Amino acid sequence: MKTTNVMKLGLGLVALAVTIPGMRAQAPTPASSAKVAIINIQGAILATKDGEKARNDIQAKFASRAKEMEGRQAEIQKLRDQFQKGSNTLGQEQRDKLSRDIDDKTKRFQWDSEDLQNEVQQEEQKLVNDIGQRMVTVIDEIAKEKTLAIVLDVSSQQSPVLWAANGIDLTREAVERYDKKFGVTSGAPGSAAPAATTPAGTTPAGSAVRPILPTPAPKPPVAAPKKP
Repeated sequence: MKTTNVMKLGLGLVALAVTIPGMRAQAPTPASSAKVAIINIQGAILATKDGEKARNDIQAKFASRAKEMEGRQAEIQKLRDQFQKGSNTLGQEQRDKLSRDIDDKTKRFQWDSEDLQNEVQQEEQKLVNDIGQRMVTVIDEIAKEKTLAIVLDVSSQQSPVLWAANGIDLTREAVERYDKKFGVTSGAPGSAAPAATTPAGTTPAGSAVRPILPTPAPKPPVAAPKKP
């Protein structure tokens, strides 16, 4: 069975609301001369050296458990294949026992997958908060230098920005300045992917994250036991 991955590591799953400190204290800018810029804040965080190292750290921390989950899914699929192939040869009692076994293993797999996913997301949130706070200071510096009236985040698909000229995208500049200002802030330096130009609403090239968990096995035909 071809496995479809549903969970990905790498800080890209956590929405990050960014505010620019100090902007409200500036003198009002006339509407005719107001300057606007955009940034893909999630893409920027992923493309920094800190973001690259954070993804690698999370991968290393949960790799063994993810491998175990993949093995359990393969076992469930093997039982399902056995159930289907034996539909005309197995007795009713054997079919019922096999169906219950599939159901029990599937439900436990789903519970453990949810627990692992929650743990990964908690780790991601901690790292995003740390990197995000430092990124905000970088955006603040750039915004003040360019005398911008507003910086819009286009990370989300729900972003109100429908179109933007390439010249107002701060993502690459923010990544380069972040790495120059902070480098890798903790632990041994990781191998960071080079920053790439990012159209509005997209993730920078090289920031794609790797999957960690397999898709939960399909629902078996028998009702599940209650979780102890």
